[in-house]
Amino acid sequence: LSSSSRSIMVQRLTYRRRHSYNTASNKVKIVKTPGGKNVYHYVKKTTSPTVCGDCGCTVHGVPRLRPIQLKRLSKRQKTVSRAYGGSRCHQCVKNRITRAFLIEEQKIVKHVLKMKQRQAKK
Repeated sequence: LSSSSRSIMVQRLTYRRRHSYNTASNKVKIVKTPGGKNVYHYVKKTTSPTVCGDCGCTVHGVPRLRPIQLKRLSKRQKTVSRAYGGSRCHQCVKNRITRAFLIEEQKIVKHVLKMKQRQAKK
């Protein structure tokens, strides 16, 4: 027998649960047990991070969990304690605050200019 004609026996593996199709919810990885057997271990789905609604970057301080696990957490563990915490990133909140401040300043300047023009007419 030559070395090229030899075939290595591969241990066949079967799913451990009733779901028998290779779908997104039925992903597995092969693990070798201490007894030398290969078995399937089920892998949980990876979670997409919470993203900012304005810029799309990830929001820091919010855990990356599946919806059921997020539901089990208390509110303080799901958010960040600031304005728009857990919904918008810190940079977008900063931009919103500065924009609102500048708009208010602009309104005040307009009002002051109007008052000066009224004074000049009199």
